[in-house]
Amino acid sequence: MIPERSHCASVRLAVFDCDGTLVDSQHSIVAAMHAACDAHDIAKPEPEAVRRMVGLPLEEAFARLMPDQGAEAHARLRESYRDFFGALRRAGEVKEPLFPGVIEGLSALEDAGWLLGVATGKARRGLMATLETHDLADRFVTLQTADVAHGKPHPDMLLRAMAETGAEAHRTVMVGDTTFDMEMARNAGTMSIGVAWGYHEAEELRSAGALAVVGDFADLARAMDTAVEAHG
Repeated sequence: MIPERSHCASVRLAVFDCDGTLVDSQHSIVAAMHAACDAHDIAKPEPEAVRRMVGLPLEEAFARLMPDQGAEAHARLRESYRDFFGALRRAGEVKEPLFPGVIEGLSALEDAGWLLGVATGKARRGLMATLETHDLADRFVTLQTADVAHGKPHPDMLLRAMAETGAEAHRTVMVGDTTFDMEMARNAGTMSIGVAWGYHEAEELRSAGALAVVGDFADLARAMDTAVEAHG
């Protein structure tokens, strides 16, 4: 439950990225990306290059991966990607396992009084499918997706999350695995903490503004408390 607005000064909000932070979705993302490229007879990017784009809006990801292709081609690739990913999900072939410690870590944060949210490059339908697969949909009080807000690193998703919950920037922490997450937090005026198990390197996350980079989900609560105390 979201606290009354009159109590917003006490709200602490933790906003999580999804792909690469909560779930390891790289294999399904790469498979759908490659299938989209095959459908349009375009050379497939290396899996590592694809992983580094995870979190961006699809069209921007294709633009960065294939700058020699025009905007129309990027839009066609985006639609083909969505079609193929949807087909994988309907066939029960999407692989998005939770990273170790996610359930316990989220429970610990809730017990400590944190509100939980998500800000992701996924569309709302895709995010809900992922959360429902792991029985997580009810854990988050705000869900921000790329089909209703500007994509990362634009601050829109975090600004919307704070507006919905009444949280203030100095008591809001973005948790993610990419520089796009850290840059979004910086653009929104919030704090950010990186996770070391995702798709960008720890040093990149620190350079992009992460106050800390944790190697275990169990370390998040302490790192987030420290961040809020230092900036409160």
